[in-house]
Amino acid sequence: MAKLKPSLAKGTRDFSPIEMEKRNYIFDTIKSVFKKYGYNEIQTPSFENLNTLTGKYGEEGDQLIFKILNSGDYLSKLSSEQRGSHSSQSLTPIISEKALRYDLTVPFARYVVMHQNDITYPFKRYQIQPVWRADRPQRGRYREFYQCDADVVGSESLLNEAEFIAIYFEVLQKLGLKDFSIKINNRKVLAGIAEALNRSDLLISMTVAIDKLDKIGVEGVEKELIERGFTQDNIIQLRPILQSSGSIDEQLSVLHSFLKSSEIGKKGIQEIEDVISYVSVLDPQILNSLELDITLARGLNYYTGTILEVKTNEVQMGSIGGGGRYDDLTGMFGLSGLTGVGISFGADRIYDVLEELDLFPQKAGVGTKVLISNFDAAAEKYALPLLQKLRKRGISAEIYPASSKLKKQMVYANAKNIPFVILIGNVEIQSGLFTLKNMENGDQQQVTEEELFKLL
Repeated sequence: MAKLKPSLAKGTRDFSPIEMEKRNYIFDTIKSVFKKYGYNEIQTPSFENLNTLTGKYGEEGDQLIFKILNSGDYLSKLSSEQRGSHSSQSLTPIISEKALRYDLTVPFARYVVMHQNDITYPFKRYQIQPVWRADRPQRGRYREFYQCDADVVGSESLLNEAEFIAIYFEVLQKLGLKDFSIKINNRKVLAGIAEALNRSDLLISMTVAIDKLDKIGVEGVEKELIERGFTQDNIIQLRPILQSSGSIDEQLSVLHSFLKSSEIGKKGIQEIEDVISYVSVLDPQILNSLELDITLARGLNYYTGTILEVKTNEVQMGSIGGGGRYDDLTGMFGLSGLTGVGISFGADRIYDVLEELDLFPQKAGVGTKVLISNFDAAAEKYALPLLQKLRKRGISAEIYPASSKLKKQMVYANAKNIPFVILIGNVEIQSGLFTLKNMENGDQQQVTEEELFKLL
């Protein structure tokens, strides 16, 4: 039998210990800010019932859901007619009842409905778990990736949106990013645009097309809109929106002019202005990173109000975060009228950005802080009490697991990025001292046990 060559599924990655230290640095930074703003952690299963997920992400999103085949002989339930069918759409509900979660928001809505009698509103939760999408893998886009979500349900206050903008600003600053854009728009504005064009029936088609503006440009969007049923007159009317740019005030001026006859559009404008007003009170500095982007659509169908998207301007990369307001996401699970708003950080893209900009602190790649050498049985016995004392003081420490030559132990310390090594030989055992070696500069010094603890 031929040996199987090991390989990874496309769009997935292994993570080394050093990479995990860096990833946890990102997660811990995000968690610390979420907690500061009053959010508590929950977790949901990796897979959900397929009918929980389908119909929530739009036509294109539904196609990217990873379906799980039923266990056992799933084909036995098919009729001869169904077996001969080549329609995956008709067969999928019969052979697959579960799917890997596409995001964390829909499972969260399901969680809220199932636990509605056990939670206090407004309910503020955060969740850091992997999600899966059957997308075409490319730089910055993976089939398995982590989302870091925070949502609040049971509150209509636009202060929540403003605080989410503040959370984005604080997290990205803590991670060392200096030039980034937090983009804001409102789905009511988009609904007003469709209404002004007398094409409210094509709102979803319009948002799906506009959402691709960064990828395919104005001409590409116009071509897709024509394919989706818009007229050439509609395209001419829409061009001031598609080509709009400038400051927040300039963008608002374009909207006030375009949406003067649309009540829902004017309500969307008012919500944008209210959120910006809250942000200016919370921290005026945030306004330097806040942009009104009236072509921002966010392709997910469940957004109904404010929509947000975050991009770094220091690296060529897609969005590293996004979110928005949803007025009745729980309604599809039988709990109507519960509004919510949430955001997500794309941790995998953030990792790539920090790596490219060399923004990870040196300690983020460090696991073990100190290695104790092991030359022979006597040195090992002498070292073990010290090893436990270091650990009890919260110092990450390990002993080389078998007596070996010093060179081999130094190679081990370097490979693991361990910053300090404690050398113990006959001289140290007899004197009661320890030799501490700094692996970065090679300096060595003899110290007492108490001095060692202070230095580490």
